[in-house]
Amino acid sequence: MSLYATRLVAVRSSITGIGLESTQIPRNFHITSAQLTTTKPKQKMPLSPKLIGEERDQQLKPLLLTGWSVVKDRDAIHKEYLFKNFNEAFGFMSRVALLAEKMDHHPEWFNVYNKVQVTLASHDVSGISSRDVKMANFMETVFSSYSK
Repeated sequence: MSLYATRLVAVRSSITGIGLESTQIPRNFHITSAQLTTTKPKQKMPLSPKLIGEERDQQLKPLLLTGWSVVKDRDAIHKEYLFKNFNEAFGFMSRVALLAEKMDHHPEWFNVYNKVQVTLASHDVSGISSRDVKMANFMETVFSSYSK
């Protein structure tokens, strides 16, 4: 299905959903049921293997020295960041969000005013992976750019 057709399907759904006339949609737009069928999604392979043993200890050690901690009863890491104000906290989250989208690896986080609490784990491996370490290191770099 073309991008144009996909957008028209979305527009048509939106228009009928809010009660507008379907006559506002181009009459020459037609789509067959075969074009709407979906295929079974392929099973994704883990993007990064779960960290275990010595490799895990080696990669986590520098993070633990900067205030990260291993979450009790879960294979994840956690840290709380404190900023001068909400603008700094939100700016930090925005910068991290750009990397998260690029990596397709999104943190669990919670923000209230100047506080950002972050938990990192890779759901595809049910634990900590090198992607979590990379994201945590990036957060440390971003955080260090804010004056204390």
